[in-house]
Formats: sequence, structure tokens, C-alpha cells
Amino acid sequence: MKIHRLSRTQQLPIDLDAAWRYFWTPLNLQQMTPEFLHFRLTSEVPPTIHPGLILTYRIAAIAGIPMTWVTEIKHVVGPSDTRDGVCQFVDEQRLGPFRFWHHLHRFTPNADGVRMEDIVHYVMPWGWLGESVHQLFIRHRLRQIFEFRRNYLDGLFREGGG
Repeated sequence: MKIHRLSRTQQLPIDLDAAWRYFWTPLNLQQMTPEFLHFRLTSEVPPTIHPGLILTYRIAAIAGIPMTWVTEIKHVVGPSDTRDGVCQFVDEQRLGPFRFWHHLHRFTPNADGVRMEDIVHYVMPWGWLGESVHQLFIRHRLRQIFEFRRNYLDGLFREGGG
């Protein structure tokens, strides 16, 4: 079993409160997800995330075939909880396309705004066959998803000011 790691960092020209308000709202996830995934939230969504929150989605990640993805918000350190100014939350897959999925979202204030980090650890299903699919398709698809998100957030916060 191979544990893959995907790490992305992006500087946002907004303060920590503005970043946290945006990413703390589950409905914003749909906006920053590329159309090719046909992403749709299927669970009731509260206005903000909290530990234990279960979110369900429908996606069409491979060949347009719809599937259910269920994630749980595991850990949340918000502005009122942090001692060092760093806010973060973790979502983990409970049901979905991966054997394992752990996604840390970290927001660190700095002189230019907020440094946002995504650190994803994931494991493909199906042994060697899953690893082959990863090499041929999934790795590239994940990069496309995070690149779309980077471009979307750049446009949103640089042009619209958040």
C-alpha cells in the first residue's frame, strides 16, 4: 500500500478572518470545484463546519460515472481556538473513491495576508491496479482540481477582494 501526498501552498491577499469565513462555509466548496467533477452537495449543510460534521456529495470523477463521496470534518482550530494564530481543519473520507483520504487545510497569517496550505494524504484502492490508474489518470486529475481551485481563489480574492 502506497500513501500518496499532495501538498499545495497559496498566498491569499486577505486577512485570517476573511479566509476563515470563506473556508469555514461548506457551501463555498461547490464554487471552487471544477465543473468536470459535476460536484453536488447532497446533505443538509450548516452555515459553518464543526468537528463531526458529515458532508455527502455526488461527483463524477472518472469517465462521468457518478459516485457518492462522504467526508467527516475531524478537527477544527478556528480563530477563537488558536494560540499561535494558525487556523486549520481536517476532512477525512468515510466513503468514496479512495481507500484513505486525509486533507489538512491550514491558514497562517503573514505580512501579505494568509498562507493557505493543503496537505492531502491518500491511498488508492485495488492494489496494483489502483496504482496504475493513479499513474495514468488520478494524479493528473487531482492536480487539475487543485489548479482550478488556485485560479478560482486568485480571481475571487484579488479581483473581488473576498
